Amino acid sequence: MLWEGALLPAEVTNNTRRRALVTGAAGGLGREVALQLAARGCAVAITDINAQGVQETAALLRERTGDVEAIVGDFTIEGAPEAAVEKVVARWGGIDILVNNAGYGVIEPFLDATFKAWTRTLALNVTALAMACKAAGRVMREQRSGRIVNITSPGSRMALPDYTAYTASKAGVDSITRAAAVALAPYGVLVNSLAPGMMDTEMQRSTEIDLARAAGRNDLQAFLDERTRRIPLGRRAEISEVAEAVVWLCLDSPAYMTAERLNMSGGLDKD
Repeated sequence: MLWEGALLPAEVTNNTRRRALVTGAAGGLGREVALQLAARGCAVAITDINAQGVQETAALLRERTGDVEAIVGDFTIEGAPEAAVEKVVARWGGIDILVNNAGYGVIEPFLDATFKAWTRTLALNVTALAMACKAAGRVMREQRSGRIVNITSPGSRMALPDYTAYTASKAGVDSITRAAAVALAPYGVLVNSLAPGMMDTEMQRSTEIDLARAAGRNDLQAFLDERTRRIPLGRRAEISEVAEAVVWLCLDSPAYMTAERLNMSGGLDKD
């Protein structure tokens, strides 16, 4: 019960369009999240290093909403994540949602790991994500509202010697999510993560081709079928259903839910 004249949190009383930034939105999950947020009435900014993909996503978004900001940039460059957040704030006066979806991974046997692969993976998946959280978090702190969703992976809890840089980076995402959630909790800002299962994205396809090659497997379909059978639900995730869960965290999940890791892996990640 509210006392007469009491104020609801800004997230509840703000009837304006939610202002969102989705990274890694040139295709796959990022594009679908952006489209679903737009369908829910959000003003959406998208960013990716892939200029053509950004423009294609922007064109799809403009069919649903006039409020689109397309940003092409490399988040591994110092200051790039902060600059993207600043563009959102400059256009719409604030930011209500940040979805850190951009990611990079390369298949390398652990004993043949390269400095280049580790550096690139951690720069995008960990450092850039942390800087984006920081930049958006500062704005959300002043607003006293906002939601950040970081895309992690079931791999962060697995021993995958051919994919260690990626899985280590996603363990870093889990750590950043918890720390940011605690840092921003006093200001009413929620920070959660989502671990998708196997999806038919470009990154998933290329990763599994490389995994098959590293394992000496020539029958790719048989290799994929074996991996699918590891999933308790017995099928791979649809990109759209994973995006629905991301959007739920952005818009609908309870205001008391923060520092949480939501598994959308069909039971592959059981903890």
